[in-house]
Amino acid sequence: MKFKINSKYVKWGITAFFVIAAAICFYYVVFHMTDIVRNVKSLSRVTTPIICGLIIAYLMTPILNSFEKGLLNPLFDKMKIKPSVKREKIIRALSILLTVVLVFFILYAIIAMLISQIVPSIRAIISNFDTYVDNVSAWLDKLLENNPDLKNYIVPQVSKASTELEKWLEDTATLLAKSSEILKTVSLSIISFVKATWNFIIGFIISIYVLASKETFSDQSKKMLYALFQTDAANSILKSFRFIHRTFIGFISGKVLDSIIIGLLCFIGTTIMNTPYAILVSVIVGVTNVIPFFGPYLGAIPSALLILIVDITHPLNCVYFVLFIFLLQQFDGNILGPKILGDSTGLSGFWVIFSITLFGGLFGIPGMIVGVPIFAIIYAAIRKIINHNLEKKKLPTDSASYNDMECVDKDGNFLPRVPAEPKIKKHKNTYALIKEKLTEKKDTELTETGKPKAIEKEKAPAEEKPDESVNEDEK
Repeated sequence: MKFKINSKYVKWGITAFFVIAAAICFYYVVFHMTDIVRNVKSLSRVTTPIICGLIIAYLMTPILNSFEKGLLNPLFDKMKIKPSVKREKIIRALSILLTVVLVFFILYAIIAMLISQIVPSIRAIISNFDTYVDNVSAWLDKLLENNPDLKNYIVPQVSKASTELEKWLEDTATLLAKSSEILKTVSLSIISFVKATWNFIIGFIISIYVLASKETFSDQSKKMLYALFQTDAANSILKSFRFIHRTFIGFISGKVLDSIIIGLLCFIGTTIMNTPYAILVSVIVGVTNVIPFFGPYLGAIPSALLILIVDITHPLNCVYFVLFIFLLQQFDGNILGPKILGDSTGLSGFWVIFSITLFGGLFGIPGMIVGVPIFAIIYAAIRKIINHNLEKKKLPTDSASYNDMECVDKDGNFLPRVPAEPKIKKHKNTYALIKEKLTEKKDTELTETGKPKAIEKEKAPAEEKPDESVNEDEK
């Protein structure tokens, strides 16, 4: 007798297997969370250079494509070099070389500027800190001479701040006395810096190999995608990844370019206004401008305070700087930003603020930078699911179609909103009450014929007098 496999029992067996496996995984996750976290940290420590290399390659891809399509390919066409595999390899190698040189030049320029301009500015601020404090104290004394009430409020606050500062200095002195702990902390910091530098170097090398074979990696990923999923699902996933790429690369590259331009304009403006520490202030404004919405304020507030403290006797310099930053940010938000970024995220102002607040609270400054494109991707995915479900129900996907509607009937027709009945005023105003009383009084004076009583009396027939003779005879 031939044994037959019952598909029903096979399905039951597979279901039971997955249920048992899920229960075992759940038990292991709940009761061995410490081991899982330790293994994840070990894995992330090993894969950090690879992840760093992929991120560097992804960020350098637009520069590489610009060199290939905008410079080398037209140059080779003018040189009448026919397309071939060898030509493509040469173009790719030259593009990678130019990209690496440009990136290193940018890093060198930033470091040189930091060392040559910003570091002396910071040293000058530290060395002249006592002078700045004396200037602020003299300004406060002059201000408080004619304001005793303000003096009674500020003096306790200054005393409290001085006490806190003195306590902090004492704690710092105590910490400095513990040289062994400081040495240990410095050693750990040096080790962390060396590890970060090593990961960056290895990641940079990996990024070069990724850029050299990025088409091969892309083709292999597509092949694996269509092998694992159905055609429609693979097409949808591929379309989603392309949208993610456009959103991320468009927002990040556009925001970096926008911040560089704003930093240069800030440097030009502060130089014309003779603002102290113009380079330091411009770098702060340009770097913080990468953060959407809140970035300009994060850069302008400390810069304005620095300018005010440095030159407390001329507070108008700080006022001029604040006005200049306000005009600069208006130009960025209304003209420059839309020209560079366009509608790369598709989010309204509310959702931009929401995403920055959410991801900034979760991941700090990096979350504030990448929070907008990440939330734009999540928003687009949710909108796609909602529109798909509405199309299944044969309902419109446009949000404006749901304005002024009461409900949807069984046939899918929108029923308009029924206007509310007007409220009856219970209390009339004084003018209406007086008018109503006068009308009632006038109506009471009218007779049934609709004429006043005075006219009625004039036209009424005279009443007959009683016959006196008859009355006398009767008597």
